[in-house]
Amino acid sequence: MTGGGEMEGTEIYGRRACQLVKELASAEPGQLTSFNDDMFNQVIKECNLHYSQFYELTKKMQEEGLDVQSARNADHFGMLIHHLSLIRNKRCLMAYVFKRAEIIQSLSWKVGRVLPEEIEQKLSDPEKRYFRNHSSALQSYMRDMGGLDLTVDMVPPKDPYIKVRVLDDIGVTAMGDRDTNLARHSIHFLKRTDAEHYIFQILLVLVLTGDDGRAHRLKLINLLLVFTVQLAVSLISVHTALLVLS
Repeated sequence: MTGGGEMEGTEIYGRRACQLVKELASAEPGQLTSFNDDMFNQVIKECNLHYSQFYELTKKMQEEGLDVQSARNADHFGMLIHHLSLIRNKRCLMAYVFKRAEIIQSLSWKVGRVLPEEIEQKLSDPEKRYFRNHSSALQSYMRDMGGLDLTVDMVPPKDPYIKVRVLDDIGVTAMGDRDTNLARHSIHFLKRTDAEHYIFQILLVLVLTGDDGRAHRLKLINLLLVFTVQLAVSLISVHTALLVLS
């Protein structure tokens, strides 16, 4: 079969697209993995090959004087396979892009207009532009609403002030109508609206007391246990790979 390249004899149609969606589904809810450029481009290449072979089979049937719609020979069913494979791959690519776009939109509400470096590194260049455009549209809308900040207090707070500890030296920062020196390890009572931006950037952390504090500590312990297990599994995998290579 000619035109645009050949599929490998042992190739399973849709395998790469399926892997791409599985990778997306395996991530923690609301979290992004690095954009898989290599796999994404492989799926697009496969789509182009499906289209090329679909076109060649259509052309071959027409040259033989066969009706593409009614003929039921090997070429007809080959066309059908390539057509359905192409549609499936496109749906997987769209699901991958759309789900990541939803998460990127939510980041505009959580972290503001500037993404933390560790998140930005996971985005493709079009995704970075999408985030900037979405954030600009959101900021423009809030300005048109008289400066109303829609990104804070997504859940009505019990108290407008919160107690926070500074994790990294931020320096003197305007907080409402006064300047506050956010020195490392210092503790402050700040308006929730002033502090949330720094909390999302992991520069401040809530200081919780009572039942809330105990629940928060238990959650941190659980997260540390999960991280420890994941680290141990990774080290075992690396050790096994080194043994194999040696």
